[in-house]
Amino acid sequence: MSEAPAQIALLIPLAIIIAYYDVRYRRIPNPFVLATFISGVAMNAILGGFPGIAASLLGCLLGFILMFMLHIFGAMGAGDVKLFAAIGAVTGAHLILPTFLVVILIGGLLAVISTIRTGVLLSTMHRVLQIFAGFLPGWEMPRFAVPADRRYTIPYGVAITIGSILSTAIFRS
Repeated sequence: MSEAPAQIALLIPLAIIIAYYDVRYRRIPNPFVLATFISGVAMNAILGGFPGIAASLLGCLLGFILMFMLHIFGAMGAGDVKLFAAIGAVTGAHLILPTFLVVILIGGLLAVISTIRTGVLLSTMHRVLQIFAGFLPGWEMPRFAVPADRRYTIPYGVAITIGSILSTAIFRS
């Protein structure tokens, strides 16, 4: 089995499990993240030897760094950071940036759908404007509390898993 089908075969069941837990409980269980990491490193070791292991570990590191930057601003939960790092171990370093971009696009689409569905589009756009203004010199970056009502949050694990499958299918085939 070549790399892309093997990776997709690993990512599809992960997407189903993670989507269920993230939508239902807004949590991504660590055992699933750890299993994804170990499976990704093992698969890349089998298919690529030592270079495969290196690509897997570097993908994990780069995935962690990219999502951790978003976590610092309060845009991602810790589970999302760990999940994307584990997916980096599956896809390898060379697919992390395209995967990150696809995940961000899918996450944005989920955000728009969620804000329209819950009727908070205008207030959300106001907060987005505040965040962009926070990058300007002399302006402070706002910190927003996580809403207690789950309807106002996005299960980003769904975007991460679907984005990783799409990215692998598009950029690896």
